[in-house]
Amino acid sequence: MGTPRAHVEGSDPRRWKALTVCLVAGFMTLLDVSIVNVALPSIRVGLHAPPSDLQWVVSGYALAFGLVLVPAGRFGDTHGRRSAFVFGVVLFTLASMVAGAAQGSTWLVIARVVQGAAGGVINPQVSGLIQQLFRGAERGRAFGLLGATIGVSTAIGPLLGGLLIQFGGQQEGWRYVFYVNIPIGVLAIVLAYRYIPGGGARRLREDMDPVGVALLAGGIFLVLLPLVEGQRWHGPARWLLVPAGLIVLAGYTAWERWYGRRHQPMVDLSLFQRRSYALGALLGLLYFGGFTAIFFILTQYLQEGLHYTALHAGLASTAFALGAAPSAALGGRIVTRIGRRLVALGLVLITVGLTALDLIVRVMPTPRVGWAMALPLFVAGIGSGLVVSPNQTLTLSEVPVAKAGTAGGVLQTGQRIGASIGIAAVGSAFFSQVASTHGDYAPAFRHALLVNIAFILAAFLVALVDVLAERRTRTLAPARTPP
Repeated sequence: MGTPRAHVEGSDPRRWKALTVCLVAGFMTLLDVSIVNVALPSIRVGLHAPPSDLQWVVSGYALAFGLVLVPAGRFGDTHGRRSAFVFGVVLFTLASMVAGAAQGSTWLVIARVVQGAAGGVINPQVSGLIQQLFRGAERGRAFGLLGATIGVSTAIGPLLGGLLIQFGGQQEGWRYVFYVNIPIGVLAIVLAYRYIPGGGARRLREDMDPVGVALLAGGIFLVLLPLVEGQRWHGPARWLLVPAGLIVLAGYTAWERWYGRRHQPMVDLSLFQRRSYALGALLGLLYFGGFTAIFFILTQYLQEGLHYTALHAGLASTAFALGAAPSAALGGRIVTRIGRRLVALGLVLITVGLTALDLIVRVMPTPRVGWAMALPLFVAGIGSGLVVSPNQTLTLSEVPVAKAGTAGGVLQTGQRIGASIGIAAVGSAFFSQVASTHGDYAPAFRHALLVNIAFILAAFLVALVDVLAERRTRTLAPARTPP
């Protein structure tokens, strides 16, 4: 007796509606990475928050987000992705409600940490569900829409934040940045039960690997903490945490190898024996190191250097979003035919756009420079759309569906680490140059932009290695085929 079509994996008739629900929730969590940056002055005024708490409003979210991605992905693989997704959305919605109602900065910081953890629960379920529900070219299109969501949410965050603050006022406008998540979250919860398929859980008790979870979380925490605290913790002693974290991660690797011979480990390290996954994860880490930091220094330059309002600074970044959204959708459609060459092309376009941005700031250091930035940011946005979703599609293409949540969690953890490294490196270059030029933000922006470009070029070299390796494999394949 045949299996009904609706229950065949990859042919569920609800799959596109389920994807829409996932993307709405993913957009909400990724938006909160960037939207808060322009709200910090309003938070400082409204809550009389000290600089240390303002830093933790941003870094606490990023740190918690990165810590839970892998165990949350494993939990979704073993206990059901819909259950994990709904739990994450409920927690994120409640944390947003608490953050918006905060009466003190400590209250807000705690809510932001919970928000970040909830975002880390949601996101690996999205990539896992795409692996589960889609096949072939459809999977590429689905990841294309996810890439568009990532690009648009990051770029449009400052603009939306500026609009909400202008609507609510400088004193209380920051609360709307969090309250806007509540109706979105409630709608996502209701629609998740209607359109996202349940089941598929394996429910093996040993699969959660608690020792592996503790070692991985501890190692990531030690590596990320000095990076996210870079603007508040200035002493060199903080960098001792990085080698300590790497030692803990080495211990985690040894544990997983030992544990994997007896049980199902949290992360199957054989994933990294697949060239597409290993190189794709490294490329994602390097790319997000350059990509995320672009908007960090752009906002600083426009608001602090040129005295743009939060709304005007946000408008300057919309050209990037306008380029990223359609190219990500297109990239998802054609990546299965073109492969990693498409990612390499995207990285070239980003490099061209950022180089043009440097030239514009060099020759036009005036308040009107924000408008002149539109074209190079648009070109960089097109390039970004050809990188994020195609790279995710290619990286996860050979991963078994049963491991999709964990593999997606590992991939996104690398992206979070890359983003933190990038912001630390680019931010350090930016602020040290501001200090040495006595508050001249234009040369500081250009100096930091070179670090961004270096990250993008490093990612391009990784893509080139994969392209050449793939070409070599195709060349040798006929010779290995028996007559």
